[in-house]
Amino acid sequence: MKRMTRRSSAALATGAAFALLLAACSDSDDGGGSSDSPAASGDIDCAPFEEYGDLSGTTVTVYTSIVAPESEQQTDSYIPFEECTGAEISYEGSREFEAQLPVRLSAGTPPDIAYIPQPGFLRSLVADFPGKVIAAPQPVIDNATEFFSEEWVGYGSVDGTLYATPLGANVKSFVWYSPQQFEDNSWEVPTTWDELMTLTQDIADSGAIPWCAGIESGPATGWPATDWLEDVVLRTAGPEVYDQWVDHTIPFNDPQIVEALGAVGDILRNPDYVNGGLGDVSSIATAPWNEAGNGIPAGTCSLMRAANFYQANWPEDVTVSEDPQENGVYAFYLPAVSADDKPILGAGEFVTAFSDRPEVAAFQAYLSSPEWANEKAKVTGQGWFSANSGLDPSLLQSPIDVMAFELLTDPEYTFRFDGSDLMPAAVGAGSFWTQMTDWIATGQSDEETLTNIENSWPSS
Repeated sequence: MKRMTRRSSAALATGAAFALLLAACSDSDDGGGSSDSPAASGDIDCAPFEEYGDLSGTTVTVYTSIVAPESEQQTDSYIPFEECTGAEISYEGSREFEAQLPVRLSAGTPPDIAYIPQPGFLRSLVADFPGKVIAAPQPVIDNATEFFSEEWVGYGSVDGTLYATPLGANVKSFVWYSPQQFEDNSWEVPTTWDELMTLTQDIADSGAIPWCAGIESGPATGWPATDWLEDVVLRTAGPEVYDQWVDHTIPFNDPQIVEALGAVGDILRNPDYVNGGLGDVSSIATAPWNEAGNGIPAGTCSLMRAANFYQANWPEDVTVSEDPQENGVYAFYLPAVSADDKPILGAGEFVTAFSDRPEVAAFQAYLSSPEWANEKAKVTGQGWFSANSGLDPSLLQSPIDVMAFELLTDPEYTFRFDGSDLMPAAVGAGSFWTQMTDWIATGQSDEETLTNIENSWPSS
């Protein structure tokens, strides 16, 4: 694992900064800057890790919402850091992450590192727990400045201070389908919203149920429905209105948002269009999100809107490929009103620290480096990429991830971060989730759903 040459000029400065940081944070003379890394096994090149010093005997705790099967890929990507520095990374993934992290902070037992998937949640933590969230050390700031765009750095900043750097990235504007089924029925991949709706009706006219969907996700139930609305707001109202909605410059129940939710309902609340192989419209609320797409290879539905990372949930006998084949799936870009409009919705996780010990700072720096991004790509079969400009795209092993990376870096596409992730946590990870669940489960009206969320927006 060799350091990329484009970063070599910055390596000396980064290493020097780390030496100063480790010396400042350590109580012992040998706590920082040492290049005597432990002997590593296998063929790992430990040269890039010398700047972190010898961290033998230390442990860094990590708390995250990333659970199996993705968690194994995460821990595998830490192996070079562990073997070359001697530090141990203790990883804990939880489906109750959003609820439990504030509890841990209140109890005075925070993890060293947390992967926060919502910038709005990060802002809430900084405001609600003064001094508990640690500002990024200089080596992390240097990596962020060099390898991430200004927009991505901004997502991890609060009032101009960088607290969190991007980990993984994703593109959510995808519709999964079976190329074999499309070929058998002479269906074409749509390039406009009208074509998508025509395709949906054609599938229904054939006697099949076009869409499958599930929004059950434990304590986070409802979030897949918020993605639907965000993607459609970008398409029907446009990026500028989307920004005003997310920033609460316009109310959550603005008529343009009501119109967008109606367009979502044209699919998700039409009993002729959902929920293939799973039940009626209300079954969407109880269908596990990570299993709902299984109807595509099973032939009980034809379409499911989900991000590139959904592919990690396909059964082992399912092949992700554009080529028509049995048990094959692929994805196409969720089209806009016009083929010339190219909005794209995406998101990511952010590395946040609650301790400033040398080993924690070193691990933060590793996670913000091209070395980690490329190691993660090597050990991840599918469903992951990074906004880190040092990522070598040739290491991406899934065609969907390659497509997602290309869309994210294509200047013709207008990127917007997941709106619920940017909103205050009480809304983005609270009322937005629960009200969209009620909208599906009980048939609550569009206006009532959006007004309830509007009334929940914090006054300050």
